Order: sequence, then structure tokens, then C-alpha cells
Amino acid sequence: MKKIEAVIKPFKLDEVREALSEVGITGLTVTEVKGFGRQKGHTELYRGAEYVVDFLPKVKIEIVVATENVDAAIDAIIKAARTGKIGDGKIFVTAVEQVVRIRTGETNEAAI
Repeated sequence: MKKIEAVIKPFKLDEVREALSEVGITGLTVTEVKGFGRQKGHTELYRGAEYVVDFLPKVKIEIVVATENVDAAIDAIIKAARTGKIGDGKIFVTAVEQVVRIRTGETNEAAI
């Protein structure tokens, strides 16, 4: 099993959710986050004063999938989240050793 964390632009969330649903991913966790990479923030004008926005709003999606579904999930995220502009985001994949569903006690693949 693998955990996929994707940090994307907020307005792409619905497209990514639909793309994941099409490849059979039924559950995900979404967190509103802030951060920056190569963008290094940007300047904005508010009431005539210019100020720097260091951290840009992003959305982090977390899913746990069977190892054989990782490539399909990653491809779906990339196709749905890509705008071709800087700041499209990142995808991180890590190994998951164990999963337990609290309600039923099911473990690993059955708990996903």
C-alpha cells in the first residue's frame, strides 16, 4: 500500500476529485494548507499599500491506495491538476505499513 499526498492549487480540487473517482479511488482527505516553492510568494496591492504574500493558499489531498493503483492515481492527479504554470504543485508517494479501520477492525487492503 502507498500513501499519495498531492499539494495542488485550490481551484483544481473538484477536477482532481472527479479524476480520482473515475479511476476507482473512493476516499480521500483534503486539507487547506499554505506554502511556497519556486514561486516565493507574490506582491499584492491592498488599499493603496503593496505587501508581500509569502505563503500561497494550496490544498493537500491524501489518499491511500493499493500498490497496483499508484500509477493510475498519480496520472489522474497530474492530468486534472496541471495548468502548465508555476505553482501547479507536487505529489509525494510513501509506503504504508498498516491500515486499520476503527469501526470494524479490518486491516490493510480490506480497510481501504
